[in-house]
Amino acid sequence: MSETIAGIVIPDSRMARDATQLVRDTETDLLYHHSRRVFLFGALAGQRKGLQVDPELLYIGAMFHDMGLVPPYSSQDLRFEVDGANAARDFLRAYGIGEADVEQVWDAIALHTTPGIPEHKKPVVALVTAGVEMDVLGLAYDQFTEEQRRLVVAAHPRGEGFKEGIIDAFTRGIAHKPDTTFGNVKADVLALKTPGYRRTNFCGLILNSAWNNACSCGRADAHGH
Repeated sequence: MSETIAGIVIPDSRMARDATQLVRDTETDLLYHHSRRVFLFGALAGQRKGLQVDPELLYIGAMFHDMGLVPPYSSQDLRFEVDGANAARDFLRAYGIGEADVEQVWDAIALHTTPGIPEHKKPVVALVTAGVEMDVLGLAYDQFTEEQRRLVVAAHPRGEGFKEGIIDAFTRGIAHKPDTTFGNVKADVLALKTPGYRRTNFCGLILNSAWNNACSCGRADAHGH
């Protein structure tokens, strides 16, 4: 029998069950419960907005969105979001999911820390980010009913230490590759938690690039050469 939480049915296909077990076995309790809440809040947001979304794809996107923070899925040089997206891609392909659907889930995970873009993409992408933003940042908190919030948290507790705990989980997952935080919100995590961390500055990259201001490279001479 399928499990229902706050009116949302948890996908119960073999693929969804296998994904649940994989995440349960791989991630900490904090990240597992967070990922399930992301699915639930994302699905609830979709209902409120009248969006039609494939619940299985939303579920995989939510469950895998932080897999890039933990071994064996954390690479040495890619953004953790890309690591998680790649893990979900490989998982979905193993179940014969079509490439268009795989791409939606990949985008949903890869873009979930890039505010202002996911909401304009397909529902799977938009709703993974909506679930993350609700659970981590409390965005649109009052647009969920008190009963919805209570039922979701009763099934998957946040705990009093969740706010610090999720920041610590981010730190553990990205501290070994600080350059991958350039251009996304995770730079704030290292600025808070890693002594001596210095953000990469976009303007500094421009001003200190290999291009010499006095260089005439690319200009055609009088003969067009």
